[in-house]
Amino acid sequence: MARKNKRIVLEDLEVIDAGAKGKAVAKAPDGRVVFIDNAVPGDVVTVQTFKKKKAFYEGSAISFSKYSEKRVEPVCPHFGTCGGCKWQDMGYEHQLFFKQKEIEQNLKRIGKVELPEIQPILGSEKQYFYRNKMEFSFSDNKWLTMEQIKSDKIIENRNALGFHIPGMWDKILDLEICYLQADPSNAIRDFVKAKAEELNLTFFNTRNQEGFLRTLMIRTSSTGEIMVLLQFFHEDEENRDLLLNAIAEAFPQITSLLYVINSKGNDTLYDQEIELFHGRDHIFEEMEGLKFKINAKSFYQTNSEQAYELYKITRDFAGLTGNELVYDLYTGTGTIAQFVAKKAKKVIGVEAVPDAISAAKENAKLNNIENVEFYVGDMKKVFNEEFITAHGNPDIVITDPPRDGMHGDVVAQLLNLGADKIVYVSCNSATQARDLALLDAKYKVTKVQPVDMFPQTHHVENVVLLEKRYSKI
Repeated sequence: MARKNKRIVLEDLEVIDAGAKGKAVAKAPDGRVVFIDNAVPGDVVTVQTFKKKKAFYEGSAISFSKYSEKRVEPVCPHFGTCGGCKWQDMGYEHQLFFKQKEIEQNLKRIGKVELPEIQPILGSEKQYFYRNKMEFSFSDNKWLTMEQIKSDKIIENRNALGFHIPGMWDKILDLEICYLQADPSNAIRDFVKAKAEELNLTFFNTRNQEGFLRTLMIRTSSTGEIMVLLQFFHEDEENRDLLLNAIAEAFPQITSLLYVINSKGNDTLYDQEIELFHGRDHIFEEMEGLKFKINAKSFYQTNSEQAYELYKITRDFAGLTGNELVYDLYTGTGTIAQFVAKKAKKVIGVEAVPDAISAAKENAKLNNIENVEFYVGDMKKVFNEEFITAHGNPDIVITDPPRDGMHGDVVAQLLNLGADKIVYVSCNSATQARDLALLDAKYKVTKVQPVDMFPQTHHVENVVLLEKRYSKI
């Protein structure tokens, strides 16, 4: 029989740091680290633990002896329940400090490589309303707050349109407002919910797999275009058209109004047929005169303005003169490849997702860029000697892998390749540091620039320039 995890109360702990996944950090009297999910560095708290391991506890603050000077009042009424903006109670300058600190510690402790002076993190001009894509879920069984549960009031309407409660796949928080996406996002979401209730449309029940309305996706672009996609669990043409026509009439500025009928067990769109109801099936994003066609399934950096800053840093680190052959690994929809192409001789992009490569080719054609080529394939398999022989030895490699970092075979191939420079863009400085340690045999880190793409969260991007070591003769 498994032992029950004994819950312990730890009193008057001073929160000394912010750690991985945005959790606050304190030290227990027995020397263990304590990870706290609702505190800010500088707080003095009493913690109720819910997990005990050999080296650490995890828990929640149940009372505060002292509040940190780093605290600010959260702007969102859903803070603490939603889980989407875990650092909203910490001043932005302090958020940037801890993001910078995390990158520096990961590069030093995990990478253990010689580092230049790390540049101060580039903060986001927008601290709220910065996301260009939001996805909301319908539910007929909304999450109730403790106050609602304890009250005598009977809540008859349990419909919700909002976000999943962290760790609860079948509970949805009904949103009053969200500070992540600019108007008309909140207005569209509120209208859709109200109109659906007016039409007596059923909201989805995940546990029972029944109901009509599943999800709502809203995408916006810096050009002012708007995409709205409704996902239905089954076909009901009359009610579907009533709702979609009402949305089109209420928001004539919508560029692309789409829907999908999805009766499978999960609500992912990537294997679904997207149907156009009104307008066109895509919107456009623009950057330095380049246009990028965004459809319902496209990946695009979710903070458009800060993505531009990230790409400029990447291009500057590459130091292109117009004569270089560039490889862009994990190219996605080819945004970085096209962004640097005008300053390179040729850019070769590689990506594992076929739809992303199709979009990359289409966008390159749209932008009349003729010095880029895109190839699809699993990076560790396609990025081999045969590929390099066919396309040439690159002068510069840009790599922007997923959170897990680069596969060991890809790192080994980069070492064999011996390009003059590698620009490594990462959303996870821990796996980036691991890869830098492997690349240290032939490359020296010469520049590091953290970039904050997601204010009010612990997430942070980092750009590193590696330059080839040349042996002395």
